[in-house]
Amino acid sequence: MSLFSSMSYTLRLGSLLLGLSAPWVMADEAALYGPAAPYGSAFVRGFNAANSSFDANLGPVRINDLGAKSSSDFAFLPAGSYTVGADGKSLAVKLDAERYYTLVQMPDGALELVDEPPFKNRQKSLLRLQNLSDTALSIKTADGRTEVIHPVSANARGEREINPVKVRLTLFAGDRKIRDLDPLVLERGEVVSLFVTGSADKLSPAWVKRPVATN
Repeated sequence: MSLFSSMSYTLRLGSLLLGLSAPWVMADEAALYGPAAPYGSAFVRGFNAANSSFDANLGPVRINDLGAKSSSDFAFLPAGSYTVGADGKSLAVKLDAERYYTLVQMPDGALELVDEPPFKNRQKSLLRLQNLSDTALSIKTADGRTEVIHPVSANARGEREINPVKVRLTLFAGDRKIRDLDPLVLERGEVVSLFVTGSADKLSPAWVKRPVATN
């Protein structure tokens, strides 16, 4: 067999082996990452700001038995109009394509859908304050000297891109310190939201981030 014939045979054999292995590779990726969302999907997760458990249905998405101050990962579904059902309560919502949302069970059991704009900077992290309270709030460094997120009015959202870091932060209402927040580790490309519910005399903050994959 000539050199060129041998090379041609080797290339054909390599292509055949690659073609045979490709379905297995794709199967492994599907098992690892789960099914890819079709184009035009919307994405929803749940967050429970109440002390009771949280169960909800939103079209094909099921949120099951979320404990107090816990959250689920995002699930995808076709964009469109839906009615959320949870513990005898309902909420009409409209989900836009390629948008992310958090469905919140408030401390009194009411339901609220919160917009979560996507973050596409893979070199930075995004810190977001979802202020669902009745008080303007800000996030500062632990010593209170530097404002990380400027004051966010009631029922509004504020955010800031920062470098990936382990950090300790504090929640403020004006010049009044509300409380020190749990230490936070921010990874590249990650969005971490601080959800705050309650009223001025009893504010309840909780970090919400995507759960770490266990598979």
